Amino acid sequence: MVELEKEVLPLPPRYRFRDLLLGDWQADERVQVEFYVNENTFKERLKLFFIKNQRSSLRVRLFNFSLKLLSCLLYIIRVLLDDPQEGRGGCWGCPRQNRSAHHLSTFDWTPIIWVNRPLPLWGLQVLVALISFLETMLLVYLGYKGNLWEQVLRVPFMLEMMNTAPFLITVFWPPLRNLFIPVFLNCWLAKHALENMINDLHRAIQRTHSAMFNQVLILVCTLVCLMFTCICGIQHLERAGNNLTLFDSLYFCIVTFSTVGFGDVTPKIWPSQLLVVIMICVALIVLPIQFEQLAFLWMERQKSGGNYSRYRAQTEKHVVLCVSSLKIDLLMDFLNEFYAHPRLQDYYVVILCPTEMDVAVRRVLQIPLWSQRVIFLQGSALKDQDLMRAKMDDAEACFILSNRFEGDRIAADHQTILRAWAVKDFAPNCPLYVQILKPENKFHIKFADHVVCEEEFKYAMLALNCVCPATSTLITLLIHTSRGQTAPMEPFKPRPSAWQPPSRDGPASPEQWQRMYSRCSANEVYHVRLGESKFLSQYQGKSFTYASFHAHKRFGVCLIGVCREDKNNILLNPGPCHILASSDTCFYINISKEENSAFVLRQQEHLHRSRLATPAYHGLTRLPVHSIIASMGTVAMDLPDSGSSPDSADGTTLGLAADSAGTEKRHSIAPVLEVVDAIPSPTFDLLSDQSEDEATHSDDDAAASGTWVKGYPTNSPYIGSSPTLCHLVQEKIPFCCLRLDKSCHHSPYEDARAYRFQNKLIIVSAERAANGLYNFIVPLRAYYRPRKELNPIVLLLENMPETHFLEAICWFPLVYYMVGSIDNLDDLLRCGVTFAANMVVVDKESSMIADEDYMADAKTIVNVQTLFRLFPGLNIITELTHPANMRFMQFKAKDRYALALSKLEKKERENGSNLVFMFRLPFAAGKVFSVSMLDTLLYQSFVKDYMISITRLLLGLDSMPGSGFLCALKVTEDDLWIRSYGRLYQKLCSSTGDIPIGIYRTESHRFSTAEPQGAVSVEDYEDTREPRDALICRLGPRDSTCSDQAEQPLLRRKSMQWARRLSRKGGRHPERISQQRLTLYRRSERQELGALVKTRMKHLGLSAAGYMDVLDHGNTLSYILLNPSPDTRLEINDVVYLIRPDPLSLVSASSPSRKASVSRSEDLKDSTPL
Repeated sequence: MVELEKEVLPLPPRYRFRDLLLGDWQADERVQVEFYVNENTFKERLKLFFIKNQRSSLRVRLFNFSLKLLSCLLYIIRVLLDDPQEGRGGCWGCPRQNRSAHHLSTFDWTPIIWVNRPLPLWGLQVLVALISFLETMLLVYLGYKGNLWEQVLRVPFMLEMMNTAPFLITVFWPPLRNLFIPVFLNCWLAKHALENMINDLHRAIQRTHSAMFNQVLILVCTLVCLMFTCICGIQHLERAGNNLTLFDSLYFCIVTFSTVGFGDVTPKIWPSQLLVVIMICVALIVLPIQFEQLAFLWMERQKSGGNYSRYRAQTEKHVVLCVSSLKIDLLMDFLNEFYAHPRLQDYYVVILCPTEMDVAVRRVLQIPLWSQRVIFLQGSALKDQDLMRAKMDDAEACFILSNRFEGDRIAADHQTILRAWAVKDFAPNCPLYVQILKPENKFHIKFADHVVCEEEFKYAMLALNCVCPATSTLITLLIHTSRGQTAPMEPFKPRPSAWQPPSRDGPASPEQWQRMYSRCSANEVYHVRLGESKFLSQYQGKSFTYASFHAHKRFGVCLIGVCREDKNNILLNPGPCHILASSDTCFYINISKEENSAFVLRQQEHLHRSRLATPAYHGLTRLPVHSIIASMGTVAMDLPDSGSSPDSADGTTLGLAADSAGTEKRHSIAPVLEVVDAIPSPTFDLLSDQSEDEATHSDDDAAASGTWVKGYPTNSPYIGSSPTLCHLVQEKIPFCCLRLDKSCHHSPYEDARAYRFQNKLIIVSAERAANGLYNFIVPLRAYYRPRKELNPIVLLLENMPETHFLEAICWFPLVYYMVGSIDNLDDLLRCGVTFAANMVVVDKESSMIADEDYMADAKTIVNVQTLFRLFPGLNIITELTHPANMRFMQFKAKDRYALALSKLEKKERENGSNLVFMFRLPFAAGKVFSVSMLDTLLYQSFVKDYMISITRLLLGLDSMPGSGFLCALKVTEDDLWIRSYGRLYQKLCSSTGDIPIGIYRTESHRFSTAEPQGAVSVEDYEDTREPRDALICRLGPRDSTCSDQAEQPLLRRKSMQWARRLSRKGGRHPERISQQRLTLYRRSERQELGALVKTRMKHLGLSAAGYMDVLDHGNTLSYILLNPSPDTRLEINDVVYLIRPDPLSLVSASSPSRKASVSRSEDLKDSTPL
């Protein structure tokens, strides 16, 4: 037993428990493994030095190139030292031969086979040949891969052996030292080494020369080698003939290859003649191939562009524009807006685009105005080589634009995101200006300096169009740069007839409204430091509203916002409690920057005295009352009418109308205080609605409004949206109740009329429920909008919305959706189009791609035209892809006034206008909007980095604490006592703290080109021979226009034919039939369309009451007066744009112990935001 125990071996170390705990057994199992042992061999090391390593291989090829050039140089020296007339030809050590006995007719091969080679020269050539031979054999050994013949049969190897092996043989056989060896063929080996050396040079220094440079170099080297071979070959062969020198041979080759052929130098023996024939054949084959490749590369370079030189990038400024597809409209918009600023005239624009230029873009870039400043490069922003070509690291800015015409807009955003990442990785210090399409992709490029999200801005702008008319036109005019003035600008004067701001786009328009609209459209947003301002420095320590009113009264400058030095947030109209400091940055609206303005004090004093001496009001553009108020300050006063002026007989003299009884108190305007010690508006309660007590609601409305609260939306459909305080419901609305046309167990209603909404609807027609629609709803449900004025929103979608979108909108009150299309009349009637206030038509993404670019809006335009004909009283707001298609909105074929505006648009285009479509009535009225207008916002941010922030605040996309918001009030007949825009400015600043920035004016206009329509009997129509259109226009007026009557619908023509057949049959009651015929004829097209709509409503079980009550006002036009003159006269139905201070800031600034320092006059009547 003991023996057995002795025979038991101990456990191995790896099984011992102590070793398992300590891990010692693992050290015994470790094995050191060496990697890449194959590279440690002698052959691999040599291959790494001679071939693989970039820098060492470059040195080897440079040495080889120098060696070949040295061999060619030694050959030239040998030719210069050799003289065949001396008779030294023959083997080494042979006696001299007398060649004078040989005649030219007798051919002697001795001078061709043997040459005179001095011993030192032979030694140098042998040394060069030995080095070249060894290098060649080493490269053959390193490149051997199992096939020896592949290495041996190469042309460079055979040339190398031809030029080196004979020299090595002469070392061992001295009689052959004078043997001719064609060393001049080493020029081809030098050419081959040079090509390889350039390729290694590109790899070594990481710089890529263009293929054009390489091809030109190859062509030049080929020509040099051909000429050198021909020169040396003919010179050597003619040793047995004319005994030409190298210069004679050079002269002969140039004369021959240039096809001149003087004939003074010609080869005499057949070997040299044969060589000339061979060289000419080679040149005719090789050179055309080289030239063809050169021409092809030249054409490719013209398409792809060249390189922006490093020297130019370091000495001059440039910006880079990265696009996926370059369209002529996008290019011209960018160039016109970018170069509109004076300080950008010396900048260069480098366009980096992966596609080729089309014909239109190429034609534009050939114009001298742009060819000197615009450089096109075909390449991708994802390639560092292309970014290096564009010198992105030295660029002042990089603009990255998305392709809005892409079928998949999400894929287009993904491409934009990758471009932005690539540019940021390559040039981290280059400022990025990025345009994105979808708001859900915006957070990927949050690092960019400036970002414009197309759908985010688009839907917010369309939403504000419903409550503040023509907001899209207002923003477009603000963000577009003025082209300057065509005449010297007159100084600012209080009289509008004397104050002539420059026209934005060319000469004065022929009509009054066009002149006013053009002058005011030149206003833009500028900034200045308060302490450095000529306009605003005197208002240091004053309230914001005081400075805004007085700056507008004195200089015509509208102060709209401010930014503290210690804060980066811009505040629009921070209110009367904000005291200006010298370090504040002020933002104002004006014709031009204050640096470009000058004071004309003498003229102002003279005009000041003349205004005091002439108090009467003469004409539409003079207002002496305001002149007196402006000269005497802001003291509230009641001025009597100037009375007995002769001009007052026609009622044009403006005075404050006295009450007939004389007992009623006159209206007055309080002064604007320098420092406000009391809040000028009632205390704002965040949890209640100040509009609840203004009117009596029905029981249903009271019950509904009782479930509303104010708060921040719980769910946002995408990341990156700024939280906005909104009207919300306390409990989430079930998804089934959001469907307007489907009843559920919560709601039995199936159409919009059954809901009995108190306010008119806002209908949005879109292809699908994109996340951008969230930005349409938020501004319309903002907390500062009174509950009683919230319009129900109906989303008319062609596709069923997704669940996450319904989850986001179910917290907003009075928001519904319906699946349908504006192509279907029944869908329109169900969603309540007959009693809708606004119809917003969003351009369909699927229609943005068309075979013809401008046809992308065809379906939208025709559908809107149908809506315009069927529902003339409906306010339709349309989004188009191309601004040029605005001329087709509400199109009338025989509208001569539209034709006159078309001629004006062509004139504006010839003058280089940025907004050639600004005089189109749909654009001026804010009825149409193109998303391409937002591109200018991104371009302007390069010069005005605050424009995006100000635009977002105006549109309600951002809600900054203490910043105001955009709203509007309508001037009624009771408000006309204010009379002028300047007095309204004072009234608002002194009472509510609002800042007006413009007027939306609608006025009746008698179109001089419109012809009245006549009425004609059926008998006259049948008996006369002249055309019916001319006959109708010749007779008396009717309710509709002649152009409408000229477009007789098919139904009316059929009715006329039916009535004519009845009359010819001679019925029993001819008088009654004649009356029916007359009634059928006089039935207008609008009445027929109205009957069609009523029939469909009856078929759907809808009530037709109220339809056609409000008709289209064809003789009215609307336009915007941006920052008008203080003496601009107010008119009834004017809509004034206001920037109202944040009510929450008033709550924080108010205190229970505040006291009123000045008595307040009564506020504007009905001045609630629309």
